[in-house]
Amino acid sequence: MSKRLQVLLADEEMSDIQLLAQREHLTVGEWVRRTLRDARTHKSVKDPEAKLRAIRRAVENPDPPPAVDIDQMLREIEQGYLS
Repeated sequence: MSKRLQVLLADEEMSDIQLLAQREHLTVGEWVRRTLRDARTHKSVKDPEAKLRAIRRAVENPDPPPAVDIDQMLREIEQGYLS
């Protein structure tokens, strides 16, 4: 379902947006939709506190990280490419 969004802009802001949309051969509506989509992909909608808690838990973990065998990892990657 689609929703309508009304945003009030100063005349100067609207003129700038119209110019930007015109440069990309877009309607103002399409330019705004693309800009909002782009903002959503570059900014997280997740709770920043939840991320910080996860980072704090990881840092507080006293166990050393498991050893990594780089050669085995590379062999497994190569096998994946060949299969």
